[in-house]
Amino acid sequence: MLATNTERINFSTVTTKADYPDLLDIQIKSFQDFFQLETKSDKREVEGLYNTFMENFPITDTRNQFVLEFLDYFVDPPRYSIQECIERGLTYSVPLKSRLKLYCTDPEHEDFETIVQDVYLGTIPYMTPSGTFVINGAERVVVSQLHRSPGVFFGQSFHANGTKLYSARVIPFKGSWIEFATDINSVMYAYIDRKKKLPVTTLFRAIGFERDKDILGIFDLAEEVKASKTGLKKYLGRKLAARVLRTWHEDFVDEDTGEVVSIERNEIVLDRDTVLDKEHIDEIMESQAKTILLHKEDNQSADYAIIHNTLQKDPTNSEKEAVEHIYRQLRNAEPPDEETARGIIDKLFFSDQRYNLGEVGRYRMNKKLGLDIAMDKQVLTKEDIITIIKYLIELINSKAEIDDIDHLSNRRVRTVGEQLSQQFGVGLARMARTIRERMNVRDNEVFTPIDLINAKTLSSVINSFFGTNQLSQFMDQTNPLAEITHKRRLSALGPGGLSRERAGFEVRDVHYTHYGRLCPIETPEGPNIGLISSLAVFAKVNSMGFIETPYRSVKDGVVNLEEEPTYLSAEEEEGMHIAQANLPLDGKGKIDQDKVIARMEGDFPVVDPSEVVYADVAPNQIASISASLIPFLEHDDANRALMGSNMMRQAVPLLRVDAPIVGTGLERQVATDSRVLINAEGDGEVTYVDAQRISIKYDRTDREKAISFEPEETTYNLIKFRKTNQGTSITLKPIVKKGDRVNRGQVLCQGYATEAGELALGRNMKVAFMPWKGYNFEDAIVISEKVVREDIFTSIHVDEYSLDVRDTKLGNEELTPDIPNVSEEATADLDEQGMIRIGAEVKPGDILIGKITPKGESDPTPEEKLLRAIFGDKAGDVKDASLKASPSLRGVVIDKKLFSRAVKDKRKRAQDKEDIAKLEQAYQSKFDNLQERLIEKLFEIVSGKTSQGVFNDLGEEVLPKGKKYTLKMLHSVDDYTHLVSGTWTTSKETNEMIADLLHNYKIKENDLQGSLRREKFTISVGDELPAGIIKLAKVYIAKKRKLKVGDKMAGRHGNKGIVARIVRQEDMPFLEDGTPVDIVLNPLGVPSRMNIGQIYETVLGWAGQKLGKTFATPIFDGATLDQINAYTDEAGIPRFGHTYLYDGGTGDRFDQPATVGVIYMLKLGHMVDDKMHARSIGPYSLITQQPLGGKAQFGGQRFGEMEVWALEAYGASSTLREILTVKSDDVIGRAKTYEAIVKGEPMPEPGLPESFNVLMHELKGLGLDLRLED
Repeated sequence: MLATNTERINFSTVTTKADYPDLLDIQIKSFQDFFQLETKSDKREVEGLYNTFMENFPITDTRNQFVLEFLDYFVDPPRYSIQECIERGLTYSVPLKSRLKLYCTDPEHEDFETIVQDVYLGTIPYMTPSGTFVINGAERVVVSQLHRSPGVFFGQSFHANGTKLYSARVIPFKGSWIEFATDINSVMYAYIDRKKKLPVTTLFRAIGFERDKDILGIFDLAEEVKASKTGLKKYLGRKLAARVLRTWHEDFVDEDTGEVVSIERNEIVLDRDTVLDKEHIDEIMESQAKTILLHKEDNQSADYAIIHNTLQKDPTNSEKEAVEHIYRQLRNAEPPDEETARGIIDKLFFSDQRYNLGEVGRYRMNKKLGLDIAMDKQVLTKEDIITIIKYLIELINSKAEIDDIDHLSNRRVRTVGEQLSQQFGVGLARMARTIRERMNVRDNEVFTPIDLINAKTLSSVINSFFGTNQLSQFMDQTNPLAEITHKRRLSALGPGGLSRERAGFEVRDVHYTHYGRLCPIETPEGPNIGLISSLAVFAKVNSMGFIETPYRSVKDGVVNLEEEPTYLSAEEEEGMHIAQANLPLDGKGKIDQDKVIARMEGDFPVVDPSEVVYADVAPNQIASISASLIPFLEHDDANRALMGSNMMRQAVPLLRVDAPIVGTGLERQVATDSRVLINAEGDGEVTYVDAQRISIKYDRTDREKAISFEPEETTYNLIKFRKTNQGTSITLKPIVKKGDRVNRGQVLCQGYATEAGELALGRNMKVAFMPWKGYNFEDAIVISEKVVREDIFTSIHVDEYSLDVRDTKLGNEELTPDIPNVSEEATADLDEQGMIRIGAEVKPGDILIGKITPKGESDPTPEEKLLRAIFGDKAGDVKDASLKASPSLRGVVIDKKLFSRAVKDKRKRAQDKEDIAKLEQAYQSKFDNLQERLIEKLFEIVSGKTSQGVFNDLGEEVLPKGKKYTLKMLHSVDDYTHLVSGTWTTSKETNEMIADLLHNYKIKENDLQGSLRREKFTISVGDELPAGIIKLAKVYIAKKRKLKVGDKMAGRHGNKGIVARIVRQEDMPFLEDGTPVDIVLNPLGVPSRMNIGQIYETVLGWAGQKLGKTFATPIFDGATLDQINAYTDEAGIPRFGHTYLYDGGTGDRFDQPATVGVIYMLKLGHMVDDKMHARSIGPYSLITQQPLGGKAQFGGQRFGEMEVWALEAYGASSTLREILTVKSDDVIGRAKTYEAIVKGEPMPEPGLPESFNVLMHELKGLGLDLRLED
């Protein structure tokens, strides 16, 4: 194995390089921003959970007498550690509590006092430091969703007759969709929630533009003329823009009330678009109209013809008619009154309770329409609607462009935090409803916030999200790369997203805005292609949810290498010339070329350096982590690169790993950021090391010592053989020694596919590209026996087997080694609890956990009871329910665990009381000790200073102003957890220090409280187990898997294959110096697949192995052929790896030279041991009585329709009859055949297959009377 502590030789020529961001930021930062637990409550941003609380509180009853106000929220420490949750099958969660204030605004309720209470709202799953959630013992990841951004979108479609139809769709964060669209008659309609259709002018009338004059005035389409006989004569021949109405009032008596009611009546005198002639002037004068509206005669009016057309289709004439028309359309009923009708539009689009564009929606709207509406105005405004319609009319007249829906400025990311906020919103809204109901019911009695709240409401919403949501996924934990990739994945599927069936080619395709944001290579093969993608290495998600990528700014042809790179979203980089990262620069950062190839939107113009505004930071900026780990990716075909990056995620962690000789330089970053290793938290010294743990004493400043309650040494426990979600194992071993100095971020251990802090998914293998006796036909792989003998590709897999002990109606089940009708030999390895001993070798059929279950039978007679009592015969009343090893299971028991609920009797309860009292006493002294330490530390800080008045959170003065601090004074304070920091002394610095000290004290005190609660729980309840389960036994079995024929292997370039033959080392082809190769690959697998990167890697790898060097060849910026040749020459090996090989069998030299070198090979998770399966007799389906299918069900091989044809073609009728009857679903025939085989008699005649009976019953179900006649 190569020592990889030495720095890699890097071939990169790029000088604009920037540091990678934390690769798990998308998960961890999003969750931190959501919870904001690190932030003090008075400094919290209005986002995430805090924002959700603010949106749902205060809550009042219907009469506005009682108000429940939200003050703050906080969490208690989790009851169990992450590892304990995984072992016990629990959820790693924290209890969420909120501080609520209930007061009364009604002066009649004088006796009602204001109450401030901490209320428990339920347990909330909490993110682990590595960005996962532990739900019911399994690690899960919440995948970020890529969905359509809120805002306004302009699109076009084609009618069947070829007419272009335009639309503008307003998508809010929450609320009704509204769409404006044109039809083939050039009329514009508004669609509310995609169903109800009304002319746009009706909507205008409803929002306050009542008359035709107002509507035409918006677009400046009409000229108002005074109605006089002489004045109108000069306008003869012009068109009317609005109707001329005659208005009068009618009075009638209301029969119900007897009142005289006046009603306004309208009559149309002249319709719109009437050409004015002499007769019309008299009619206008008779109608008593003061003014008339005429069409303007200019070019602009022609553009707006659609508005005139729409007015023609408008069935309404006033605001009242318009709102009533809309009400009828939406509700399919008559409006009770005008007020209700008017309210429907307000509620739909102008009420912040029902409608919200969100900050993103408002930002996009302002940007698109050139508006300047305040960001906090998150409902639609009249101005929005008018501007949208104006833009739509420009679109119709080809003066504007439609939106590209796949542009990344129109798609945004919903990270974990936002998805959780949404779920909390749903939960809190439900909770608010019950609170309101309870407030209304408890009108007169005195009640508290706790009485109003049902904690289950919130928990059930959150738990169903984590348990059932499509975006909460079982984590892919095959290796660290699989983990980190899963956490950085973006999915267009899920609630509110696309569905596989409906997603077309455009959505799945690579878009130019993906550059530096989404990886164009890494996406699954199959139905999800293009819908699930990966974040590019440098990409970040901004506060609005848009993906940004970094660029170096360029001014006057000079690249600014001093400042931090600028992060730009897809929208911000529109219209800019962006140069590539590998552009030649002189020593001062000036572009050293007359012309530069730049990128602008989807185009690649050649421009002057002065026109370039930004430059990429690195060539691998476009790719994801997986793709960036493939050396010489630039020489591979895209399809193979896709397979390569997907297969690296399936690489099984090996027993002994090698970091690759030829890497890309990203290996260390991935290993560090994946959080699977232990990194030093600061500078310090190693004080203790063994295989189980590492202790470090960190350097601390005086200030840190003054405010910290932590011990001086920090101890890290190393994981040993922990089972992952995919059954691979994690084992870490230390790589530091006692006395070593460590720096912040330094890796302290290795293991789980890492070596010396670098990702190491496979092994460096000596390879030859040549045929070998036909055994490497069709991508098959020939390997040397040495590989198996030296455990080069051996991996350890851990399986967990568990058994519940339940409380049944017939009595309790029991774990025991004393199992009826089982030999002593079979139970020899079981302990007194019936669990197999650690270290035992397991073979198929072995008992892992012995369990007996009560058997229901007739009550025994008194004599039988007596005999059983004397001879202890338990076999009669219990049956064996043990857990046995499945047919393919072989391994060694490495661990076992037994969790049991405490069983209570009178004596045990008394004992528990005593134990709890002792425990509380012990913890009280711990609390006292902690407070004493706080007072000492506090006195050191404030000694000699004067109090400025210290208050608690209820506003009571605890330490009076103007007094000098003394120890006695500090001891007089009972509760330090509820003090308000900030006014201790006149010094701001000292106050901050005290605030930090009190914050640390609160955390420490909280931890102690949690620890006490947990120990009390253990005494009183025992282990936490699901309902109805008394005990839970678990056995962990490790399997050592050597490489076998049938295992799948792959390189990093999509060059995959199956091991076809394991050849003796002496039979393998060997080099001139006698070195046999480890692996033989088929050369025909390279040219047609066009993944030449593997050849480059092979040659450079051989040079590296000879020279004892490792290389980093970043993608698109890697080693050139000349550089590779220089190293092969230095190593004294043939250029391009071309060398003659000798046949291991005969010793003869092969005729042609072959390419030889060192390639990095991976063993993938598709192992033959998991797939090999055979069945003789097994389970049958209940209805059809046919054997089940699949290995998991111990099923048979299906003899399907086409297989039947094959036997028919051969005329093998007897064989066919046997297969379709006695070997399948002829129940009677099966039994008779077995009997005949046992007795050695001839085979009986087959009977009726059960599937025929099923067919008969189905036909009877259709009402057909069928009878079989002999």
